[in-house]
Amino acid sequence: MDTALTRLVGVRHPIVQTGMGWVAGPRLVAATANAGALGILASATMTVDRLREAVREVRSRTDAPFGVNLRADASDAGDRVRVMIEEGVRVASFALAPSPGLIAELKEAGVVVIPSIGARRHAEKVAAWGADAVIVQGGEGGGHTGEVATTVLLPQVVDAVRIPVVAAGGFFDGRGLVAALAYGAAGVAMGTRFLLTSDSTVPDAVKARYLAASVRDVVVTRAVDGLPHRMLRTDLVGELEDAGRARALFHAVRRAAGFRKLSGLTWRQMVRDGLALKHGKELSWSQVLLAANTPMLLRSAMVNGRTDLGVMAAGQVAGVIDDLPSCAELVERIMKEADGVRERLTAVR
Repeated sequence: MDTALTRLVGVRHPIVQTGMGWVAGPRLVAATANAGALGILASATMTVDRLREAVREVRSRTDAPFGVNLRADASDAGDRVRVMIEEGVRVASFALAPSPGLIAELKEAGVVVIPSIGARRHAEKVAAWGADAVIVQGGEGGGHTGEVATTVLLPQVVDAVRIPVVAAGGFFDGRGLVAALAYGAAGVAMGTRFLLTSDSTVPDAVKARYLAASVRDVVVTRAVDGLPHRMLRTDLVGELEDAGRARALFHAVRRAAGFRKLSGLTWRQMVRDGLALKHGKELSWSQVLLAANTPMLLRSAMVNGRTDLGVMAAGQVAGVIDDLPSCAELVERIMKEADGVRERLTAVR
């Protein structure tokens, strides 16, 4: 299927696997790329040296294009960009809007820049700065999310910018891909659907929790870091929502200490990164620390399998997914279903 996205990044199918922390590692990214879609390596939970190793590991597994996801506001974003350029990464994906200077540096090196946005004005801003495409995530998406549904946000952005738009939030099959194309998108991006594949390294017990979830089990909470965060409802989420300030601060400091040891960040850097996520909102000190070390909470579940100690980011589609195909099987199934839907629509008189 030829679209503006496939032409821009050089993949066979207009499908993107998003950069999920602790989930989108070399194995999943390479499997996605080999299936003909665009795999995005999550770098926010890696040290700079580990990022270089991970890029090289993906390269050893596939010759297909892939990308790397960055936190634009991270204190070492410049170092990560230099690694990407030196290693010849094709696509840079950003969780937050990158600065004009960062975009210019990447584009000068021939890297395709695709920020993720959650509002029309943000899409207009990064397009004016030179972004090559945007991923538009509606409120159905997992992790940090907004309040506007994809079906409302997507056409707004498509009408506002003249660069390829990739739809995210609520997509998991070929019907959704065709719907996104009908809105004017150049493809779809999926996180939870790729997390729930046999190529994902998430522990089987954690995948089972996702598969058992209903749509009502996927909720939005501000208890983790003060920002709207879509995830599975667990006992930990309930505890964070019920915790008083003193107890919340104690747990935040303890988790922050663990993440600082893993990441190599200083306390100053962690607090600065946490404050960068405020977006003008009033956060308690426990929320600032939790914002800085949310990756530690994700790691507990996604790596260690401790759903009692971690959080499980999830799009609403978790409630309708019931199998674990390989990436190759998933992409093939989506494209076959999309072709069938288009044929049926063409036959309608």
